[in-house]
Amino acid sequence: MPATAIIGAQWGDEGKGKATDLLGSSVDYVVKFNGGNNAGHTVVIDTGETQEKYALHLLPSGILTPGCTPVIGNGVVVDLAVLFEEIDGLEARGVDTSSLRVSASAHVIADYNRTVDKVTERFLGSRRLGTTGRGIGPTYADKINRIGIRVQDLFDEGILRQKVEGVLDLKAQILTKVYNRRAPEVEQTVEELLAFADRLAPMVCDTGLLLNQALDRGERVLLEAGQATLLDIDHGTYPFVTSSSATSGGACTGSGIPPTRLEQVIGIVKAYTTRVGEGPFPTELFDTDPEEKGGEFLRTTGAEFGVTTGRPRRCGWYDAVIARYAARVNGVTDFVLTKLDVLTGLAEVPVCVAYDVDGVRHDEMPVNQSDFHHATPVYEMLPGWSEDISRARTWDDLPANAKSYVETVEAMSGARISVVGVGPSRAASIVRHELVR
Repeated sequence: MPATAIIGAQWGDEGKGKATDLLGSSVDYVVKFNGGNNAGHTVVIDTGETQEKYALHLLPSGILTPGCTPVIGNGVVVDLAVLFEEIDGLEARGVDTSSLRVSASAHVIADYNRTVDKVTERFLGSRRLGTTGRGIGPTYADKINRIGIRVQDLFDEGILRQKVEGVLDLKAQILTKVYNRRAPEVEQTVEELLAFADRLAPMVCDTGLLLNQALDRGERVLLEAGQATLLDIDHGTYPFVTSSSATSGGACTGSGIPPTRLEQVIGIVKAYTTRVGEGPFPTELFDTDPEEKGGEFLRTTGAEFGVTTGRPRRCGWYDAVIARYAARVNGVTDFVLTKLDVLTGLAEVPVCVAYDVDGVRHDEMPVNQSDFHHATPVYEMLPGWSEDISRARTWDDLPANAKSYVETVEAMSGARISVVGVGPSRAASIVRHELVR
């Protein structure tokens, strides 16, 4: 059985959690393969009488689907306090989390990583990257520098202490001499990490082996990205990116599943575009009045505030250039277009079809970052609609102009749009082509 990857095709917050949840009942494993608690998924489950809303930060969305095994892969960096806080929160709401599995090779966020993250951002000042301050980047840096702490190290106190002593010899020099901050003591860090060992132990395994054996048995594995293509460390808008691989290639390295087993790549795009943090954003809108039907209208109507940070998201129109780029980089086979309902009430809806850079038209992403930073969007205006589409459940339920919008951006974006989201709940989806093959 081939594996499926779900990838964000913009700058994140596209609604990957909803798409994962939509597929959850047909898959056996859902794997988080990159990132940490620096991003989140919001999943809304319609129980018939009420809508249950869950904000997930570190846990895979599949943890909400009975019978599905959620997996935290080796490509993830894990803040153990956040992990168990999230588990406890779900358990308190009646969600069974006992099937969660965590890779022994995943790296652990230590107290000094969080400290380095925060002081570095302050030191950068106006050149800051807009990180969440949760220690994600410094932990990945330690991983690449081969001084990181892995989950498996928590079960050998001697090795753990030796590694912490070694890394704090270095971090103490940086924190005290560069940032004038005192580094944590070795004992403090070791005790903090060991406090989680006993509770963590039953969850830990060789998740790469687990997942490949599942595929051998004909079970379905879903690989769920944190962040998105334009935040990928290699393929994103560097340096305003995350510290991990958020593309379909990262799905393989972050899970231990080989590329030959990945057959379907589902890209998630909003019907408009958002971004959190610093960095270029060609279609960004800067108005502050929702009555102007621009960026503040999208932010207010779409509830565009970060799941993890609460930060207001920067908002702009749909960008077909970055959608085409994401389709190419990831090998997208299907797009899921979310939040189409947010555009209801607009007389016209602009769509970016190309960029103008100093008088030169670019139909694809500019090669260098400077050109992208100075890109001016070239818009095509599409007719809007006023009908409420939040209760639409079939393609024919949509008004003609809403259908035309979907079909037009589909033709521009490099892959078919298989599902259209018209609301936050699991049921508020229109399936044009079945995602389960």
